[in-house]
Amino acid sequence: MAIRRIYETPDPVLRQISKPVETFDDELRTLVADMFETMYDAPGIGLAAVQVGEPIRLLVIDLQEPENPEDPESPNVRDPKVFINPEVLWHSDTEVPYTEGCLSVPEQYAEVMRPDRIQARWQDEKGKAYEEEIEGLLAVCLQHEMDHLNGVLFIDHLSRLKRDMVLKKLAKWRKEQQKKAA
Repeated sequence: MAIRRIYETPDPVLRQISKPVETFDDELRTLVADMFETMYDAPGIGLAAVQVGEPIRLLVIDLQEPENPEDPESPNVRDPKVFINPEVLWHSDTEVPYTEGCLSVPEQYAEVMRPDRIQARWQDEKGKAYEEEIEGLLAVCLQHEMDHLNGVLFIDHLSRLKRDMVLKKLAKWRKEQQKKAA
């Protein structure tokens, strides 16, 4: 397992359309393991393969929710999920706002409207097929990561004004990081 570089906007790799996964082998399983290690290190709750420079239809998610939501000191429980060749078959008409962030747009957050429930189909790293209705944070996260597979970032869902504000804040944050590193 290895921690891989996460590409950040405006890198053109993030705008590539990812190709379907056809071979379910050890190389794919190594990439999945690397993606989880990279995501946990970042830290994040979702990562698409294209974000680490591999434009294939693969993403990983782990919401890492608290063992006991009532106790703020409760440890988070890992529940890693792999989605290969994911598709949304159906989505609800009801959209909900959710404040999203992205490892490819570091330290920036904005409210995005997305369907609150989806019917999805995907495969795991062994090629086994699944179909399930998904709701809540997992549905939002899955839609966010699937956008990456189509070359779309969460900031593309914002108005031009909001997107420009986020990109200005990102540029300022990057300058501050460079000063700290110098």
